[in-house]
Amino acid sequence: MTDNSSARVGLPEKHAAMVRLERASTTFDTADAVHTEARIRLLERLQLFKLTPVRVVDLGSATGKGTAELARLYPEAQILAIDLSSPMAEHTHRRCLSLDTASPLIGDAERLPLMENSVDLVFANLLLPWCDPQTVFREVARVLRAGGLMLFTTVGPDTLQEVRRAWREVDSDIHVHGFVDMHDLGDLAARSGLAEPVMDVDRLQVTYEKPARLVDDLRASGATNVAYGRRTQLTGVSRWRAFCEQLEAQRVGGVISISVELIFGQAWGTVGMAMGGDGVVRISAEELARKLPGEGANGR
Repeated sequence: MTDNSSARVGLPEKHAAMVRLERASTTFDTADAVHTEARIRLLERLQLFKLTPVRVVDLGSATGKGTAELARLYPEAQILAIDLSSPMAEHTHRRCLSLDTASPLIGDAERLPLMENSVDLVFANLLLPWCDPQTVFREVARVLRAGGLMLFTTVGPDTLQEVRRAWREVDSDIHVHGFVDMHDLGDLAARSGLAEPVMDVDRLQVTYEKPARLVDDLRASGATNVAYGRRTQLTGVSRWRAFCEQLEAQRVGGVISISVELIFGQAWGTVGMAMGGDGVVRISAEELARKLPGEGANGR
């Protein structure tokens, strides 16, 4: 194992995540309850902002449910649905056939196929668990216009804690990849060139009658283990039974309750900001003068 891969142990492996999500493209909509709840809440928050965007990006658009909502919310804007998975993009294309302003685009959130300062709104629902957040933030900072908004959801470290706890009683392997803490996300956004990041959290509980149904939902939505350093062999019958027994031991009120730490974030685009190799954001004198209050100038 190389030094680089050692440093990433526990984090999501990008290629594996893409393969899982491509396989799940035909079943995703049957198991997207958490995605749907997060999207509804994110759209509600979006309407608190008085925006008249010209170009909107649904980043990590999956099957295009958010894309369709954004097209209806901003009928005058161009809506770009960007996803790395071509099967997901095909689903978005079919869902948005009647929406002239919506266009699916196959692209990498860590290398956006967009010009600098070309986007007014980036909407990213549960994309970050599958990416390097800082790389995504840097790309969003690059493409956002000054005053443009990034609004996103992701999940925090308490997500699937019951699954982690059950597996810890069985073996020491990695079974759930790592999720970034809310406060660290804010720091990463700021260091990446985004302005005024704000984070907050809601907590959801998703209940299941049987462990098998939980696993079915995770597989159907592509949310199975893709961590660097994970076991790649099939899980043996005895280990699987032991895991199920540990999960059953956490049953309360007749159901197995699974935690989701749902993080909401927002940050703004600006201009004239550049990041050096030392991770320090540098602001041009012209931009600094624009931001400081003074005669004939207004702060945000």
